Amino acid sequence: MKANTRNQTVIPGRGAMQLATLMLAAWVLGGCAVNPVTGKNELAFVSTAEEIQIGQQQYEPMRQMGGGDYVVDAELTEYVAGVGNRLAAVSDRDLPYEFAVINDSTPNAWALPGGKIAIHRGLLVELGSEAELAAVLGHEIVHAAARHGAQSMQRGMLLQGAMVATSVAANASDYGSLLMTGAGIGAQLVNTKYGRDAERESDSYGMEYMSRAGYNPEAAVQLQETFLRLSGNRQSGWLDGLFASHPPSAERVRNNQAKAAELPSTGEYFRDRYQQATARIRASQSAYDAHDRGRRALAEGKLDIALNEAQQALRQEPDEALFHNLRGDIRSAQQRWSDATINYSRAIDRNPGYFYAHMRRGIAHKALGRTGEAVEDLQASIDRLPTAPAMNALGELRLAAGQRGEAMQLFAAAASSNSPDGRAAAVSLMRLELKDKPSKYLKARVGTDNSGRLLAEIQNPTPLPVTVKSVLFEYIDQAGQTRRVTRTLNSRLDAESSRRFAVDNAIASALRDLRSIRAGVSGAELAE
Repeated sequence: MKANTRNQTVIPGRGAMQLATLMLAAWVLGGCAVNPVTGKNELAFVSTAEEIQIGQQQYEPMRQMGGGDYVVDAELTEYVAGVGNRLAAVSDRDLPYEFAVINDSTPNAWALPGGKIAIHRGLLVELGSEAELAAVLGHEIVHAAARHGAQSMQRGMLLQGAMVATSVAANASDYGSLLMTGAGIGAQLVNTKYGRDAERESDSYGMEYMSRAGYNPEAAVQLQETFLRLSGNRQSGWLDGLFASHPPSAERVRNNQAKAAELPSTGEYFRDRYQQATARIRASQSAYDAHDRGRRALAEGKLDIALNEAQQALRQEPDEALFHNLRGDIRSAQQRWSDATINYSRAIDRNPGYFYAHMRRGIAHKALGRTGEAVEDLQASIDRLPTAPAMNALGELRLAAGQRGEAMQLFAAAASSNSPDGRAAAVSLMRLELKDKPSKYLKARVGTDNSGRLLAEIQNPTPLPVTVKSVLFEYIDQAGQTRRVTRTLNSRLDAESSRRFAVDNAIASALRDLRSIRAGVSGAELAE
């Protein structure tokens, strides 16, 4: 996304709208095709070009959401990409493969359509050889090459048809915050629990790719045995990561053993090379453990403990932006905003491409009254990953500057997130547009009581008290004519409450059919 000036706000959404159009077109125009990996005939509603575009659109947001790219050791990412490219070169499908290392302790790996693949730092430290890494990456390559992600999308299309595209398009103004709540297309694809057939194909063909690339496929057997043992121990980190979408089983171990028996066992493990390539993250593991403990302590409000853990992590690995972010978050919790900006600046210096420090520094600048700096940081954060906190904070700044239209767009985008900032944005938006759009927030309906008396009910599901000024009734009269009548009410409704009142006799006696009458709030204002 292009950089923006301080006086210009970019509201995300065009990418989601384009994705919705792609998906709808694919559903309408799709047909049969031969799977490039399995050779089987199958329905193909998503073309290769569309797979690639979807993967490209979702890859950056998903990496940002996962924790950002691991940048402390650039050579490690180059090494992982080298192993991935070695496997991709012998795969059954030519795609623009990319490989990233995500800076997160959760042991996980995932693939998007079009060959966009990521592995988490937390999984790399659990592997014992390059061959095991090849087993993980080969498995993910098959998910992309065999169109497993695209097939998941197709199943959704077959069940929902054009509703898939309509849903994405309807929420286009809040593409980023939808991702934050797990409702984005990329998050859905990454979190999909693949079926047994897809997992079996990825294991089997991934082992073939390993063998073709010179790795010993027995490493895939050993890896699945390890995974099965860890899942039996119910280690939460594993259950939250790889096992959630790739559940291990004794059946998978047996299948891998049978497959390995069919393949040459002359490949390499490259254990020493792997240990050398991952030496830094292994040496720094205790620092990341301290960081993770500090995060948990911060969430529990134990700020002194969190600070001690952050200090321990920073002493061991001062170049890690995550650790500076943790310290900044602690200072923010203490409302030591100036100190927090220093910590976030250090994080940005070390990883400028990650959204989080920009967002948090922008919020800290806002608390200090540094409007220009806050706007710049918040927009930089939104450019990288739109989130409800950044959009809500920037909306407040735009509103304070008299930019009502931009503020409303930002609040509307943030309000799609079911989070504290999303709910705050929804309240701000309601304050701005209740008078113009009362029926958006207040609901009205007409019915009868047990005695047959015609009643109207006004509902206020919002968190703010309102005064309902007027109600519009539309109905068909005895002569078959459509009538529209406005009645003054001037009734207060507390937050999350409702009130019933009798519809006047003039409307009740003129009504031809109860089913023809409709009501809507036509005038309202805040009662605060």
